Parts: sequence; structure tokens; C-alpha cells
Amino acid sequence: MKKGLMIFALLIAGFAWYVLSGAGDFIRSQIEQQGSKYLGAAVSVASVDLALTEGRMDINSLNIENPSGFSNENAFSVDSITLDLGDVINEPYIVQTININAPTFLYELDAGGQGNLLVLKDNLMANLPKTNNESASKEGANPLLIVENVTVSKVRLKFNFEKLSTGDLKIDTKEYEVILPTFNAGPLGQPNGLPADQVGLAVINAMLDNVISAAKSEVKKRLAEEAKKKVKEELEKQKDKLLEKASDKLKGILS
Repeated sequence: MKKGLMIFALLIAGFAWYVLSGAGDFIRSQIEQQGSKYLGAAVSVASVDLALTEGRMDINSLNIENPSGFSNENAFSVDSITLDLGDVINEPYIVQTININAPTFLYELDAGGQGNLLVLKDNLMANLPKTNNESASKEGANPLLIVENVTVSKVRLKFNFEKLSTGDLKIDTKEYEVILPTFNAGPLGQPNGLPADQVGLAVINAMLDNVISAAKSEVKKRLAEEAKKKVKEELEKQKDKLLEKASDKLKGILS
């Protein structure tokens, strides 16, 4: 009898391991498929690791390519995203925190001044389901989630506006980077939950909003600095011309 129970327990454990080991691949493929569909740019994930006994899920090496019309660099990349899981017994399921550490964003402008991140944002907003129920009805079983907090730290924001003409403002450096302060987003999906396939999109949307705002402020700041330099240079030129004219007039008096 005991032997039979042990074999039964081993079978259950083996089945659970099999299901959980395949869950990571399923989640990875969903992130890639849904992300690419909604963002209009290729999304790739190296792997997804589930550790339910520790209440954690890791999404490893997530990359979002630039939309069409921009460089071949990634618009977004991060080595790892960690989800600390809360209640996973009752729906809506709880994700206590999503930690996104040291991601890299590229803010690139084309010749017309269009930004790559703005294109991704527009694609996302255009393709999002109009209601939560719409997503669930189309995809079938789609569990509801609540995310209590999203922490995004040490964002590396790279700028590239080599293609953008700045007229008389001759900017020497059109490629540079800054580190943004940590910011928080969330809660997401309260009180009734958000369909699972929309949670990642909501996180990306929050990050895009924050990064685009910071990028625009940084670009305006850089252009303002260059404009001040230009004005100063012009004033110096005018000053030199006035001094030359004054010297010519004074020659006749002082000679």
C-alpha cells in the first residue's frame, strides 16, 4: 500500500515538473507573439524561468527591435525581469512586484523628427483591445492578474539623432546617453484584474510614457544649450566687428 502511494506521489511530482517546465516556454512564446503583434516590431525572449516554490518568475534577455524606418539597433533591451508572485491560488492572481533593472532604451529620431519610441507607443495604442473582455473572448482562457507595483531602475537612455538636421545649430555630439532615476508604475489591473496578455503591454506602455517624456526633456535641454552657444558666438562676432570699427575711427584721432 505504502509502495503504491509512493509511486502515485512520484507520478504526480513528475507530471507537475513536466507541466511547469513547459510553462516557461509557453509564456516566452506568448510574450514574443503578443508583443510583436501589438508593438509592430519583433520581440524576442531568451527564456522564462518559473520558481513557484520561491514565488518568482524570471524573464531573461528581452529585446524589442526598432520599428521599420529606423536603425537595426534594439529600441529596448534588458537582461532580466523578475516577478515576485503573491496569491496564485485565486483569480485575479497577484503579482506583488515586477522588477526591471538596468534596461536600455534607444531614442532615435529620423530626418523628419519622428521618434522610434513614439512609433512603438502609437502602434501599441492602436492595437490594444478596446475592453478587457475583448482580449479574453478572442484568446480563450486568459487569467486575470493584478500587479501591485512595477519598479524600473537605472534606465540607460541612449540618444541618436544623426539623421535629424538641426539647421544652424551645429551639434557636435548627436549620439550620447544618460541614466534616468528609478521610477515606479502601478498598481495595474485593480480591482478586478487585467487579462494576462495585457499586463506586459501595460508595463511597456508605462515605461514608454516615462522614457519618452524624459527623452523629450533631454533633447530640448541639449538644443537649448546649443542655441545659447550659438547666440554667444554671434554676440562675440558682433562685439569684435564693433571693436574693429571703433579702432579704425580712433586711429585718425590718436595718430
